Amino acid sequence: MNGHVENPRWFSLQDLYSLPAVTVPALLECAGNKRKLFEPEVYGEQWEKGAISQGYWTGVRLKTLLEVTGIKAGAAEVVTEGMDRGKKPGTEGTVSFVRSLPLEKALHEDTIIAYAHNNQPIPFKLGYPLRLIVPGWYAMASVKWLRQIRVSEEPFTGPFQTEDYVYYPEKDSDEGAFPVTEIKTDSSILQPVQRDILPSGTHTIEGIAWSSTGGIDRVEVSTDGGSSWSEAEHNPDQEGYHWTRWSLEWPDVQPGEYTILSKAVDASGGTQPETAFWNRNGYGYNAVDRVEVKVKE
Repeated sequence: MNGHVENPRWFSLQDLYSLPAVTVPALLECAGNKRKLFEPEVYGEQWEKGAISQGYWTGVRLKTLLEVTGIKAGAAEVVTEGMDRGKKPGTEGTVSFVRSLPLEKALHEDTIIAYAHNNQPIPFKLGYPLRLIVPGWYAMASVKWLRQIRVSEEPFTGPFQTEDYVYYPEKDSDEGAFPVTEIKTDSSILQPVQRDILPSGTHTIEGIAWSSTGGIDRVEVSTDGGSSWSEAEHNPDQEGYHWTRWSLEWPDVQPGEYTILSKAVDASGGTQPETAFWNRNGYGYNAVDRVEVKVKE
């Protein structure tokens, strides 16, 4: 821990283990989750609905480490660097994965330096031995394989902060660009699946819904392409920042082709839009979810 602090110091794993531990239930969603669904199409990893997971993260509050080292007046951001590095198109040499958080988010009670996931050491692919966990923000903020933390007086301008993980609303221009931060309110239909063929009769539509806070007020489902909506059953008391599961009984379904839609509304009133906010890097897709099925006798 260094930079704009009173007492720069190294923290060993044993140091972290000796500090008060906290566990945060949190999901991690890739900013490019559902990128394949954008229209017109965008470049990048063509994720469908699978770039999301959740678990219980245990570690030390970043706030605790910042209090130990002492933040000097005038601090603006906390910069975190991972051990991973490589070549990036348009950049000379190799670059490390480095990002920053505004001071307010770095000091949030739920922003932690995690050393355990689901009561076990963090798996290597998830960031062993240490990972920054920033609940409520897309997963690029939760830097893996954490090696260094620096307090900065100036806004950080590294390529993974000001070039990647930025919303670019224009196809051929950087005009109107702004950073990717909080997870958008979203839902996914998990059953039935796209282009499923179902027998006639009664079925259960199931899915998940989530937001930057984890607080989902309701989930609405349509089985007629949006002409009418019904409120699904869901658990309003899901843990922490986890998703909530929802379900709706679909009775006496007759043969035909159907478009099923799901729309989540969070506790603050934020809702999924009918059309996702298009941006050329394909981040933050959260349009009303859609599944088309056929029912046969």
